[in-house]
Amino acid sequence: MLMIDGHLDLAMNALEWNRDLNLDVRAIRKLEAGMAGKGRGKGTVSLPELRKAEVAVSLATVIDRTTWPQSIRPGSASQEISYAKAQGQLAYYRVLEAQGKVRILSDWPSLQRHWRAWEEHSASPSEPGPPLGFILSMEGADPIVWPEQVLSWWEDGLRVIGPTHYGISAYAYGTGLPGPLTDRGPELLREMDRVGMVLDLTHLAEQAFWQALDLFRGPVLASHNNCRALVPGDRQFSDDQVRAIAQRGGVIGVALDAWMLYPGWVIGQTRPDVVTMEAVAEQIDHICQVLGNADHAAIGSDLDGGYGTEQTPGDLDTIADLQKIPDLLRRRGYSEEDVRKVMHDNWLRFFHDAWAT
Repeated sequence: MLMIDGHLDLAMNALEWNRDLNLDVRAIRKLEAGMAGKGRGKGTVSLPELRKAEVAVSLATVIDRTTWPQSIRPGSASQEISYAKAQGQLAYYRVLEAQGKVRILSDWPSLQRHWRAWEEHSASPSEPGPPLGFILSMEGADPIVWPEQVLSWWEDGLRVIGPTHYGISAYAYGTGLPGPLTDRGPELLREMDRVGMVLDLTHLAEQAFWQALDLFRGPVLASHNNCRALVPGDRQFSDDQVRAIAQRGGVIGVALDAWMLYPGWVIGQTRPDVVTMEAVAEQIDHICQVLGNADHAAIGSDLDGGYGTEQTPGDLDTIADLQKIPDLLRRRGYSEEDVRKVMHDNWLRFFHDAWAT
């Protein structure tokens, strides 16, 4: 079944991890065999594997944190450096596009044409098939050096911004560090509203989350976020947050990072075989049960988001195993219409509403 993935750090993997994403996943693993470091030799995503997985569209990120006095994770020494690194990631996507390997999608007509091409190819497979579709997203807004620079990023093709990542950014507190928007946060949201940017609520600390919803008038989503009712912790959303996103017409992409799927997971210690893809279906189902429908749940896998198969469900080998999700949902009684919503239709509806109006 064709799929849309709401969050993949593809350029980060290519530039920061020096991975050639043109290669088969197993070839990449072989090249990284014996390398020290989390996720090395255990990757799950590459351009060929995305095609095997039938991921016709993904939200592809640019990401670079800046170090601040309250930072809880390392980052660049200044926002100017974060800007330059994120622009390098953008350049990576652009060269792939120039080679015909990907298509950057920045409005509803281009997304609609792209999706129809994939549907036609799926009905009558042939080689080479359509390019992969990327909607450009920013995870953590430190590469936006001043709020008015949002317009420049929009002109570069960026369409989705998450104000923060782990700890604190220039604009908001995030995962692991409770707090509000910073003094510059409201101005960023105003500029995003002005140009038509989508707000990604993922990683916002709870106080900042509610402030952002109050201040921002445009479309909102959560690209890769799970449910606190199933896995406690500030990285997940409460049921009230899930309801608030749905009330704004937003979509929540369920992530496959195992510490967000299994209560008490200890990174680097817990064995991946304690959790299976069933936990992904459980997260999707919880969102649907809270809301009373399947209109706001989707996939935002975050695979290879700084880790590999040591931190994913034990029955996932590559991103192609996302195709297990439809059967898992069917076994829970979901209709074919609702399965399609989760796999792609909810994201399509969201971007139609965000871009076509």
